[in-house]
Amino acid sequence: MIGRIEAVCMSDKKGERKRVIPAARLIANHGIEGDAHAGPWHRQVSFLAAGDVEAMRLKGLPDLKAGDFAENIVVSGIDLSALGLGSRLRVGKDAELSVTQLGKVCHARCAIYHQTGDCIMPRLGVFARVTVGGAIAPGDSVEIVAVVPRETFQAVVLTISDRCSRREATDTAGPAVARRLTDVLKAHIYTTRILPDEKPEIETALRHFADGHSIDLVLAVGGTGFAPRDVTPEAVAAVVERRTPGLDEAMRRASSEKTPHAMLSRAASGIRGNTLMISLPGSERAAIENLDAVLPALGHGLAKLRGDPSDCGRHVPGGSG
Repeated sequence: MIGRIEAVCMSDKKGERKRVIPAARLIANHGIEGDAHAGPWHRQVSFLAAGDVEAMRLKGLPDLKAGDFAENIVVSGIDLSALGLGSRLRVGKDAELSVTQLGKVCHARCAIYHQTGDCIMPRLGVFARVTVGGAIAPGDSVEIVAVVPRETFQAVVLTISDRCSRREATDTAGPAVARRLTDVLKAHIYTTRILPDEKPEIETALRHFADGHSIDLVLAVGGTGFAPRDVTPEAVAAVVERRTPGLDEAMRRASSEKTPHAMLSRAASGIRGNTLMISLPGSERAAIENLDAVLPALGHGLAKLRGDPSDCGRHVPGGSG
């Protein structure tokens, strides 16, 4: 699918409407050169569909201009609503971007919202990270080069291990968990990371992916035992807003059938916003055993977090092995 750029916009400060510019340069892992929202983070460039902007004009904003929603690029001819995290776009001749967030949370209502009762950026904005830089201008092509469908569950796997973080040991549990999620849940692995057994770092990562990326599931692998530096359950407990004890019970019950040591697991789980967080043991075998115990219910649970109104007795594809 190929569309075109209708407008390119930038601003010197955050929190203000952007102005239309004749051309721009996208810088890898930064964003639009000179734009206030550029930087080494995940929301480097924002997109809106020209049709959505036009719909707002028809709702009583005839003077609405490109950039008034603080978007960087207005596009036509492609369906932004079909793009999930990990989808890739080629913009102009050389630049490439990867989708990193869908919509955003607005903590203060803008003037447009107060005038029309709506603001499209929180609902319809698509944010991306620049992977390959290049020059762009209105009239340039926009091509979807890879699509991760919106309905695909998005997962992050965090391996919690001092030794792996220092590269003194090879992480096998995290990759095994990621493969299982892909094979059984058909999830897209947004990213994997290795963190030391440091509670503040674990908490920061959990909050980051729950609050800013549209991630459905975060699995923290390791640090669930009795050792003094096993602090993953405490990090999960500090971050979640609602506990999910049924998952914890199911994992320990399944592992107890294999070893009495399972009762020593302190693995914890819970929900923050629309994101489910689960901690798993650090060994590959135990991590997969625990994950397999809850996989039959995860598809339905994640669908409910997305707002699925169906009855809890209804089977959800990807919700069982």
